[in-house]
Amino acid sequence: MSIEVANESGVEVDETALAKLAGHVLGRMGIHPLAELSILVVDEPAMSQLHEKWMGEPGPTDVLAFPMDELRPSPGGSRQEGDAPLDPALLGDVVLCPQVAARQAAEAGHSTADELELLCTHGILHLLGYDHAEPEEHAEMFGIQGELLDAWREVRREP
Repeated sequence: MSIEVANESGVEVDETALAKLAGHVLGRMGIHPLAELSILVVDEPAMSQLHEKWMGEPGPTDVLAFPMDELRPSPGGSRQEGDAPLDPALLGDVVLCPQVAARQAAEAGHSTADELELLCTHGILHLLGYDHAEPEEHAEMFGIQGELLDAWREVRREP
């Protein structure tokens, strides 16, 4: 997978860890190994501009996802365990704001790094077509997000 992380926020962020997490998420979701993803880390003014321009809402947000190519499922429709990976694609951009993540992490009682991992995973799921507008969608997306993060934390603990 080609995963690029660009930090334009002025805040120190573990870019390598974000790229590894993204690779883990994409691999677990069955995305083709030649797929491309961009993760951009920006400051609050930049995030505010993107949030207002693309979502019509003022102020900074924690994460935005900008999908590029539509994913093409494996032949035969829905993906099953053991299916070939989805065709390669330019997935899009996940934009993170570490200042907003830090505030949310403090409220949630965990580290900013943990919050950025959650937000990165959340953004990738949006790129893959998941949403949480309806209760059923919310349950599915947040369930998958939790499973992915649990599996990631297990991988990180392994020596």
